[in-house]
Amino acid sequence: MRVLGLDPGSRRTGYGVVEKRGNAYLCVAHGHVAPPAKATLPERLHHICAHVSEVLARVRPDCVVIEEAFYHQNVRSTLVLGHVRGALMLIAAQQGVEIAEYSPREIKLAVTGNGGASKEQVQAMVSRMLALRAGLQPDAADALAGALCHLSRSRIAPARTSARGQRAALEALIARSAVRGVIRSKPAAAPSTRLAGNPARREPRPLTSRTVAASSRGTLRGGSRGLK
Repeated sequence: MRVLGLDPGSRRTGYGVVEKRGNAYLCVAHGHVAPPAKATLPERLHHICAHVSEVLARVRPDCVVIEEAFYHQNVRSTLVLGHVRGALMLIAAQQGVEIAEYSPREIKLAVTGNGGASKEQVQAMVSRMLALRAGLQPDAADALAGALCHLSRSRIAPARTSARGQRAALEALIARSAVRGVIRSKPAAAPSTRLAGNPARREPRPLTSRTVAASSRGTLRGGSRGLK
């Protein structure tokens, strides 16, 4: 299974491709995309998406992992990061690649065992797990860590499904659920109390004060006739 990890950022977006072979992890490629410093936000988004699209076409991953957004004190920084994440999701979805998201804490916990690990600790552990001797850039290390997080959680490689195939599967699931609901809503037929071969059989009449009195009078009359 091959996973492309992305560490989104408007000034610099890191990427890293990791492939799992048996129990071993292999680093296929890593790096970062840095738009021109004076570029506007639309120009930066276009620059990032163009380069990431080239990486997607070249490595052909089974899944793309994008780090979830965390809230900054600066609201504008959070909004800009959301724009970058949305653009990256769009180009991945256009190529029919599965998308997974993990929080920074989940990624750090999966790689280092500590959800509050520093960037230096993540960088050192990623280099150790992938046997990378050369120094890693911080953004590329975070992207590789996201890919490793997904591979450690995915025991079975999921099949690549296009957006049209996912929609068809969802519609089939909804149809099956609707049929089951109709079947369960039908009332069950009341069981028949008549026995086979004797349809005219009647249920015994309940005893009341009148029936008891009538039966006792009949008994007395029969007894008096026998004495005569």
